[in-house]
Amino acid sequence: MAAPAQPKKIVAPTVSQINAEFVTQVIEDIYEKEIVKSSQYLENYLWMNYSPEVSSKAYLMSICCMVNEKFRENVPAWEEVDLIRSQVQQLISLPMWMGLQPARLELELKKTPKLRKFWNLIKKNDEKMDPEAREQAYQERRFLSQLIQKFICVLKSVPLSEPVTMDKVHYCERFIELMIDLEALLPTRRWFNTILDDSHLLVHCYLSNLVHREEDGHLFSQLLDMLKFYTGFEINDQTGNALTENEMTTIHYDRITSLQRAAFAHFPELYDFALSNVAEVDTRESLVKFFGPLSSNTLHQVASYLCLLPTLPKNEDTTFDKEFLLELLVSRHERRISQIQQLNQMPLYPTEKIIWDENIVPTEYYSGEGCLALPKLNLQFLTLHDYLLRNFNLFRLESTYEIRQDIEDSVSRMKPWQSEYGGVVFGGWARMAQPIVAFTVVEVAKPNIGENWPTRVRADVTINLNVRDHIKDEWEGLRKHDVCFLITVRPTKPYGTKFDRRRPFIEQVGLVYVRGCEIQGMLDDKGRVIEDGPEPRPNLRGESRTFRVFLDPNQYQQDMTNTIQNGAEDVYDTFNIIMRRKPKENNFKAVLETIRNLMNTDCVVPDWLHDIILGYGDPSSAHYSKMPNQIATLDFNDTFLSIEHLKASFPGHNVKVTVDDPALQIPPFRITFPVRSGKGKKRKDAEGEDEDIEEAKTLLVEPHVIPNRGPYPYNQPKRNTIQFTHTQIEAIRAGMQPGLTMALNQLFEKIMALDIDERHLLRLGHGEEELETEKDFSRYGRVNYVLARRIELLEEVKRLQKSLGVPGDASYTCETAGYFFLYQVMSRWEEYISKVKNKGPTLPDVTEISNFFPFHEYFANAPQPIFKGRSYEEDMEIAEGCFRHIKKIFTQLEEFRASELLRSGLDRSKYLLVKEAKIIAMTCTHAALKRHDLVKLGFKYDNILMEEAAQILEIETFIPLLLQNPQDGFSRLKRWIMIGDHHQLPPVIKNMAFQKYSNMEQSLFTRFVRVGVPTVDLDAQGRARASLCNLYNWRYKNLGNLPHVQLLPEFSTANAGLLYDFQLINVEDFQGVGESEPNPYFYQNLGEAEYVVALFMYMCLLGYPADRISILTTYNGQKHLIRDIINRRCGNNPLIGRPNKVTTVDRFQGQQNDYILLSLVRTRAVGHLRDVRRLVVAMSRARLGLYIFARVSLFQNCFELTPAFSQLTARPLHLHIIPTEPFPTVRKNGERPSHEVQIIKNMPQMANFVYNMYMHLIQTTHHYHQTLLQLPPAMVEESEEVQSQETEMETEEEATAAEVDITPSLTDCGSRQETTASQTETTPDQIGTTLDQTGASSSPEAVPVLSEITSTMAEPVTALASASSPQDATSAPAETK
Repeated sequence: MAAPAQPKKIVAPTVSQINAEFVTQVIEDIYEKEIVKSSQYLENYLWMNYSPEVSSKAYLMSICCMVNEKFRENVPAWEEVDLIRSQVQQLISLPMWMGLQPARLELELKKTPKLRKFWNLIKKNDEKMDPEAREQAYQERRFLSQLIQKFICVLKSVPLSEPVTMDKVHYCERFIELMIDLEALLPTRRWFNTILDDSHLLVHCYLSNLVHREEDGHLFSQLLDMLKFYTGFEINDQTGNALTENEMTTIHYDRITSLQRAAFAHFPELYDFALSNVAEVDTRESLVKFFGPLSSNTLHQVASYLCLLPTLPKNEDTTFDKEFLLELLVSRHERRISQIQQLNQMPLYPTEKIIWDENIVPTEYYSGEGCLALPKLNLQFLTLHDYLLRNFNLFRLESTYEIRQDIEDSVSRMKPWQSEYGGVVFGGWARMAQPIVAFTVVEVAKPNIGENWPTRVRADVTINLNVRDHIKDEWEGLRKHDVCFLITVRPTKPYGTKFDRRRPFIEQVGLVYVRGCEIQGMLDDKGRVIEDGPEPRPNLRGESRTFRVFLDPNQYQQDMTNTIQNGAEDVYDTFNIIMRRKPKENNFKAVLETIRNLMNTDCVVPDWLHDIILGYGDPSSAHYSKMPNQIATLDFNDTFLSIEHLKASFPGHNVKVTVDDPALQIPPFRITFPVRSGKGKKRKDAEGEDEDIEEAKTLLVEPHVIPNRGPYPYNQPKRNTIQFTHTQIEAIRAGMQPGLTMALNQLFEKIMALDIDERHLLRLGHGEEELETEKDFSRYGRVNYVLARRIELLEEVKRLQKSLGVPGDASYTCETAGYFFLYQVMSRWEEYISKVKNKGPTLPDVTEISNFFPFHEYFANAPQPIFKGRSYEEDMEIAEGCFRHIKKIFTQLEEFRASELLRSGLDRSKYLLVKEAKIIAMTCTHAALKRHDLVKLGFKYDNILMEEAAQILEIETFIPLLLQNPQDGFSRLKRWIMIGDHHQLPPVIKNMAFQKYSNMEQSLFTRFVRVGVPTVDLDAQGRARASLCNLYNWRYKNLGNLPHVQLLPEFSTANAGLLYDFQLINVEDFQGVGESEPNPYFYQNLGEAEYVVALFMYMCLLGYPADRISILTTYNGQKHLIRDIINRRCGNNPLIGRPNKVTTVDRFQGQQNDYILLSLVRTRAVGHLRDVRRLVVAMSRARLGLYIFARVSLFQNCFELTPAFSQLTARPLHLHIIPTEPFPTVRKNGERPSHEVQIIKNMPQMANFVYNMYMHLIQTTHHYHQTLLQLPPAMVEESEEVQSQETEMETEEEATAAEVDITPSLTDCGSRQETTASQTETTPDQIGTTLDQTGASSSPEAVPVLSEITSTMAEPVTALASASSPQDATSAPAETK
């Protein structure tokens, strides 16, 4: 008899049930339904049901695995950081020294006497604990010591040559990684370094079998070198102070001399060693010579005397190997090369050994499973040297990854094959690489004193430029300091072998060597370098070109040493390919040189910033409220619109105005703040304390009048019209005070709109080309401005001279103008003042001010009358304003006088940079590239303001602090203002390993926020509708809306033709295909792409301006596909046009537009949109309308996206349109429309609808023109008066002729998705392109053509645009992979 069916359980299982009978089935169900489909396993199950008493180890490991996966995908897993810190602190603190051997403990306490007091206190507290708690505490304190001993046992179990499990190798690698992490942070290193040294872990590791296993032990050896570097780092573990080279030498000498004293006192066999000078015995060879012959027991006794090992009992032999004992003494006492020397001897260019080493330059498909031999950018750093060194190595290796991509792309395109004679033959060609015809080293300069590498190495490279003219121009346009790479390939594959990108690159092309070089210049016919300059370059005959290049002296010295000592071949006789790179991606060498130069100089960071940059001390110590040099009175100029605005900006403060008359309480205002000092506090009674609190909240406000600048309208100062919130006022106040200010586009363009004389503005670097202004703010643009302005001012001087009737030519130069002002203008003004100035108790007659004024004729072109005659004070202020206008002319001419003395544009631009410019804008990358030049010029500044600071690499944020020489050993930098949003995307790091493992994507701004530096957070936004703001304001503390967002018509009016201001539109598979991947990580979704373009065309047909619409997507592949479709559908159609931008979300950060169409692409996995920062950027780009195309079932289940997608899915998931509502509409946002609403259920329906709408518009336009042609001329003129849009209609008819592929056919796109648009066969939808040649007009002859095309396009069959080809994929930038 069958068992009765079990009743179905209704209630959820308890924790104990999950961990008992149901665990297997439940976990399987969860895996299938939740992990795979919704990724909420951790939040919905593991955390909620965890219980320390009941949950098993497997349960705990499940939590660990899910947390690791969250961190790997940059998704926050928890917020209880303080809890973790407290637990770690129990393991790593002074009590852990209980794991030291007694003699070593006593030695360490003797070195630092204050620690003995703490140690005695710890022992007293231990005695008070009950035995069980004491045992638990002892176990925690000895945890790491015991873990090290366990690791040493595992390490010794690894055989030399027999097979070994990779789990054991990975465990060893991960353990060394843990040791590095503990050594690289001062709070943990302070106590742990002594434990690690006492365990002699490094000696055990270097003598282990794993180090000698070439393949399995390669990564382990690299990690071991990193650990050795940090154990001997130049820092005092207790104080945290960086040790100088002299201090490190002293420590080394103390160790050697203590060993010599021990040898002299206790070991007669070492007398020779004891009596030798230090320099003679501190090399590894000398130490091995002296200590090698000693027995194991003797070596043990020497080590125990130095407190390195326990004392050896009498009549007992040591248990340690002699090899271990000898290595212990030698490695501890040998002379070490200083870290800065190692850095200076390091080549800056990567070689083939580094470029293809997966342990330090992993592929972009890094999974995060294993560890790597890479430094990490944590919250804290040991010293500034450590900070710079980690950034130096990571920047170098990240650049190396990009170089590897370029080399693989260029060399594979050249198709190197082995010729039948054994040489090399190139079957292809590459734009960025050329075969080398000849290579010769022409100069090796002598080394500098104290160095062993040449000061300069130069070579000549000859190539044959038998290529297209524009590519030839690119090669000939190589400039000084451009970096190229010299490559040697010796292919073994026969001619015609196909290159396979999935197989190892080096084996296929036979790559042997890679060396970097720097261009000095191209040689002319006489063998001389053609210098860069304004003069045109000479035209060289033929196709052979020779370039003079600089080689890396360090690399050359290493290669030559290897050739001489080891008999290796001469690398510099083998090169056969030279490769160049794009200039904007090729600045790595200059940045690396800048970092290395900083490490070789005394880096003077302001004292108030030093500890914060390293991550230590009080995070708020650089806030203006804690700075000793606060400014009490601040002039807010035109910041406040009224006294009421001022009072509202300081809630909780008492505002006292110096004048009582409300009519005089008008801006601008000066405010005196109470400045509190932390010193000299005395105990006061309660009444006194209340008075202090009242005084601390009192602001003294003084209205003041800006002096009259002159009678012309342009003399009036520009006024602020924005009513800033109290948070924004706090940011302005903080920015005006000394210290560090962090506040949460184009800033330079906003500065240009302020009341600042543009002669004080200058922009450096490539960014100067991207300004949306007709004015040129580059160095040479400013030089031209000064020269043109000088001529204008001299003309004014000439007019002034004529008006005063002064003979001669005062306007000849700035110098003559200066004399004219001094002897003619000033004398007249002083005489005038003596006549009209008040000298007695009664005021002079007001008419005298006008009657005696000497410059009436000059100001005749100003608005008249100049003098109002109402009061003496008013007219006197006008007269002084007129003189200020004149004086300003001569002040500027005196500043421009240098342009007459300096003849070259370069000298003039340098003068402007150092003397004239007050606001200098540049990118952080440009600052890093040009630091040496700026310091050499004597560049000086007091303030730094960084915009988009959360998007800048850490090192590129730091370098701008050091663009000037210190004054008397101190930095003159007074304030640093950083503006950014760490809730949005970080700096772009192309390699996932550097981005995730090394945390290179963490900006300095983000690190400061994580450390706890005070920030001024944006509390009101003025960009978007309030409804759109709700999609992302949950990510911020208290983000509201500025009043104008509710009041202005553009925000209150609905989006014409669309029912909702934002909508999530579900897009199902099109012809059975959702997302596709022609190349790895090159994601596309044809259905979404067509839907997005169809909505764009619909909006344009309604009347939306195309430039107010931008199309964004989350992947490069989709970006190229959408551009391809736009080119085919509407790109050349003047009736529709192109959107403002089609780009990725990452690239659009910092920008905005009125309407955003967003494609999320993915249908199988959420992908990198799980990073909430990318979601925030995507949701916050639109001002008035946001329309998102996505697979709703995928994204709505993603836990991290819930706050936004819960709002999006609350609205219908099908597009709701109002086709009969034209743009612009009068309907208010949220109102029910009076027109009919149509629901679009899928992409094909939308495509057909847009097609029919377009055809209806064309036919209507055609009918209107036909009617006009049949009217009499008089009626046509009358019609033109009534209908002012005839010109527009002609344009529309031309649009008909220019129509390109607007037909929405849905037949053959699935089979052609991976072909290039240019390769597709001609289809009926392309017939419209022939109209470009016919040039349809309003003439009757054009009508048959138009009718024919209309009937042709009415056919319901054509093809959708194809996807971008895989060839496009290889060349596309990978910023969103």
